[in-house]
Amino acid sequence: MGPLFYTGAAVTVVATAALLAAEARGSQLGKWATKPVASGGFLVAGVGAGALETAYGRAVLAGLALSMLGDVLLIPKSKRAFLGGLVAFLLGHLAFALAFASRGLDLSRALAALAVVVVSSGLAWRWLSPHVEARMRAPVLAYVTVISSMVATAAGASAHAGGLVGLVGALMFYGSDLAVARERFVAKTFWNRAWGVPLYFVAQLVIAASTAG
Repeated sequence: MGPLFYTGAAVTVVATAALLAAEARGSQLGKWATKPVASGGFLVAGVGAGALETAYGRAVLAGLALSMLGDVLLIPKSKRAFLGGLVAFLLGHLAFALAFASRGLDLSRALAALAVVVVSSGLAWRWLSPHVEARMRAPVLAYVTVISSMVATAAGASAHAGGLVGLVGALMFYGSDLAVARERFVAKTFWNRAWGVPLYFVAQLVIAASTAG
């Protein structure tokens, strides 16, 4: 990985710290000033890792770009913007899943991982569903289905092609979404963001790093 990767990673780390400070203060202006910068950093990191040089990397870069769009859409405090962000992240997970699948899949490992993540996601949905309003239930279920499939695909690709970096990033992304779900639907508290936000941005950097040759 070249210097551009480390530059992008450093931008993401610094901007994430500033974003957490803005979250703690409840500053919308601070979020607008820092969150797009943190997201832009992981895009730069992906390019610096060599994402443009392979089909896998370009698919990952598309997922990172869609994640950045989702990040921006989640800044406003509106249900319409949240739904737009949900769709952007759903498409981002599809891009990541396609990227992992392009490396080849060990189907037995992918199915085993899918069985585990379906149980985990089912428990998460049982926890969330009483708090999700009727019009959001279908989009949220679709999102849960897609991110679960993305994690299973990452596991299958890891078993087939070797390397754990992409799988680790996918699992971290999956974990960070639990914080987002709790914040949006269950209880609004800074502690959701205190661990969910860093986990999310590190996950994106890890996935970006997986594109390195």
